[in-house]
Amino acid sequence: MKFVLFDLLSALIDSWSLWDEIAGDRDRGRAWRMDYLARTYAAGAYVPYLELVAESAHATGLPRTLADALDARWDELRPWPDAGRALRELSRTATLGVATNCSDALGRRATALVGAPISAVVTAESAGCYKPCRRVYLQGAEALGARPEEVLFVAGSPFDVRGAADAGMTVVWHNRTGLVAAGAEARAAGVLRELTELAQVVD
Repeated sequence: MKFVLFDLLSALIDSWSLWDEIAGDRDRGRAWRMDYLARTYAAGAYVPYLELVAESAHATGLPRTLADALDARWDELRPWPDAGRALRELSRTATLGVATNCSDALGRRATALVGAPISAVVTAESAGCYKPCRRVYLQGAEALGARPEEVLFVAGSPFDVRGAADAGMTVVWHNRTGLVAAGAEARAAGVLRELTELAQVVD
C-alpha cells in the first residue's frame, strides 16, 4: 500500500495514560474515556470535542473541569514507543495521514508529537462529523490523493475497524491496549500488537 491513514489518539498515541493521570487513577480514567468514546461514536454531526469530554467526565462522577485540564496538558501526550520509528521507516515508501476524532487545533498538536512525516490531518471538526462516519475516512483518502480502496487504515478501536472498512479501505487494528472485540478482529485484515509489525502488512 502506498497510502496509509492512521487513527491518531489510540493507534499512534497512548492517550489512555494521560486521561488516567488527570482522572486520578486508572479505573476512573478508563471509565471516563470509555464513556467519551461511546459519546463520540454516537454523536454523528460534530459538536465541540471538549464539550463531549466534559459531559463524559460529569457522567462518570468526575468534575467537568477535567476537560480543561486535558486541554491544558494536551502536549503531554506521548506516542507509543515504536510509533516514530515505524512511521519514519514507512514514509520512505508510503504517504501517511491521520483521521482523528477531535478538534482541528488539538489534532494538529497531537500529530506534531508523533515525530514522523505526516502529510494529511483530517479531524472530526474538519469533516463535520465523528468517526465512524464514513465522511471522515473518505476525506482522509482524498487528503492523501488516493481512492479509498488504495488506502490502508490503521485503526485504534473496534469502531474504527468497522468505519474504515465500510468506507472501502483495507483495515488493520493496532490493538495496543488489548481490547476484546471478536467482530472487529474478524473484519480486520490483521491485528497488530506493535506498530513495527506494519512493515510486514504494507509489503
